[in-house]
Amino acid sequence: MHRFIATTALVSTLLLGTAAFAADIPPAVKAAVADKGRPEADTSRDANRKPAEVVAFAGIKAGDKVADISPGGGYFTRIFSKVVGGKGKVYAVLAASTLATRPEAGDGMKALAADAQYGNIVFHAADYDKFAAPEPLDVAWTSDNYHDFNNRGEGYTLAMDKAVFAALKPGGVFIVIDHAAEKGSGGRDTKTLHRVDPDLVKAEAMAAGFTLDAESNVLANPADDHKVGNTDGNIRGKTDQFVFKFKKPAR
Repeated sequence: MHRFIATTALVSTLLLGTAAFAADIPPAVKAAVADKGRPEADTSRDANRKPAEVVAFAGIKAGDKVADISPGGGYFTRIFSKVVGGKGKVYAVLAASTLATRPEAGDGMKALAADAQYGNIVFHAADYDKFAAPEPLDVAWTSDNYHDFNNRGEGYTLAMDKAVFAALKPGGVFIVIDHAAEKGSGGRDTKTLHRVDPDLVKAEAMAAGFTLDAESNVLANPADDHKVGNTDGNIRGKTDQFVFKFKKPAR
């Protein structure tokens, strides 16, 4: 009986916390997620990716300069574009080394940047470990990529974190979202399961000079045992994911 009451109380607390957080989502973020210009391939994934919650958590706002590092098909890039508005800028950052061998890899982002409804998106080629932005950034963001960056060679992700740190304004934030691996596994599962140990990400970002400003459990899934690949069976789209907000000190 006591266990039932405790569990009920915990669930109620979590639900209240979720409701309170949802109420704090800025209107601009809600509007960006609800935008009719977003393709169905994106909106069909919203239930799992919770874009309104994670973008609100990041604190992205009108006028911000944002780097979307390895943006994939532009799922978040489109949302950022609408949130930052005409006075903001979104840099869709793709690896220069990849584009050198597969230039077609940039076609999607180039087309998005050329779309009149996303006039603040700029296609930007830069190898991530040497990343530099055309102007100081308010936010750097990478979602479900850090484990892959880890496979680019020893020291690559730390070098990337340092480059991102240098590209941000004082007080700027670095958002890292990824599929969680088993605690203590480090980079063991980055190639096989396409997951990364959250503690490794924290350690590298903090070694680059960042402080851990906040973390969110909005994408957490305690039912995920971290033992299978992120695209396996019923776990696809529902992995246990961490959401970290690192901050560059103001001084």
